[in-house]
Amino acid sequence: MSHPPPLDPVRSSSDPLWAPIPSILPALLPDLGAAPTIAASSAPPVLPKVIAVVPPPIPVPPTEAQLVQQLIAGRSRIEAELGKVIIGQREVVEQILLALFAGGHCLITGAPGLAKTLLVKSIAQVFDLRFQRIQFTPDLMPADITGTEILETSGDSRRMTFVRGPIFANMILADEINRTPPKTQAALLEAMQEHQVTASGVRHVLEEPFFVLATQNPIEMEGTYPLPEAQLDRFMFNVVMDYLPEDDEVQVVRRTTAGKPAAIESFFDGVDVLRFHELVRQVPIAEELARYAVQLSAASRPRQKGTPDFINEWVTWGAGTRAGQNLVLGAKARALFLGRSHVIVDDIRVLLAPVLRHRVLLNYRAEAEGVRVEDVIRRLLETVKAPLLA
Repeated sequence: MSHPPPLDPVRSSSDPLWAPIPSILPALLPDLGAAPTIAASSAPPVLPKVIAVVPPPIPVPPTEAQLVQQLIAGRSRIEAELGKVIIGQREVVEQILLALFAGGHCLITGAPGLAKTLLVKSIAQVFDLRFQRIQFTPDLMPADITGTEILETSGDSRRMTFVRGPIFANMILADEINRTPPKTQAALLEAMQEHQVTASGVRHVLEEPFFVLATQNPIEMEGTYPLPEAQLDRFMFNVVMDYLPEDDEVQVVRRTTAGKPAAIESFFDGVDVLRFHELVRQVPIAEELARYAVQLSAASRPRQKGTPDFINEWVTWGAGTRAGQNLVLGAKARALFLGRSHVIVDDIRVLLAPVLRHRVLLNYRAEAEGVRVEDVIRRLLETVKAPLLA
């Protein structure tokens, strides 16, 4: 008597539809030994899907031409964003931005209440830079700026750990830097020049980009500590922030008493700023213009060959080589910022005052005669002959 076939027979390996399965399963399950038997009532096995992992595309850095267009197009946006909170002060804003693009530090001199802190903080927001404000006081210690080591205890183990100070940021506002003793002022010297701090013999590198913008109060000089010339020379520009015209001041009063100011949008970042640094250095300058910048700096040094008579009468100490370097670098940044591919004479002449203002030290005779540093700089521009370029 014959038996009926099962209702759901298992296909044999000779069936062409199932032939590949015995050769695939051992490869997929190498640790399970022989291929498992398939129950008569089970469904056909589901093979795993092979998903191709595509790596993310590597970002291509922009070309020099693209960076130039990005900077030129971003100029109007920068002015528009800063215009949300800053009224007027166009020359001050331009000089700080030029120092930012050239990778230099700024010394801002102005009376209280002129929005120096607000301006620096707003620029940091535009470029999406980490901002830190340090209020300099007579009792401020160097470790309060750079950081200090503390003893950490974990169970039976102890170790010294360095706690970073507020200087570990992208943009530092050293507010009223002349209110603190020279020992604390000198704590900025290594950071500004080497972009690092040293604690207990260990070198700690600061995050790039790194800028220091220090403010000075020109009034209430009692109890202040004037910055030494070595530290003043580390600042690329000395920017003077004066009172606003009446119409601009009325606009400031009305806007700040009407409601909350509009938020500032960021459309650059630190990587863009570092690329702008390299781009600025690629701007060409004629040898005659570079020589003109050097001649202006050298003419401010008293008791030198060819020094004008008014310099010997009024100046105790003149500008060094770093003044000529900053003058050329600032001129390159200004040319690029204004959409030009090369430096012209006006770029150097316009920036001579912020470059030399803190590097020329007047003597007592100049003070007695009421001579200001701006007067000396103006006479230098009149005395040193500018090159005639086609």
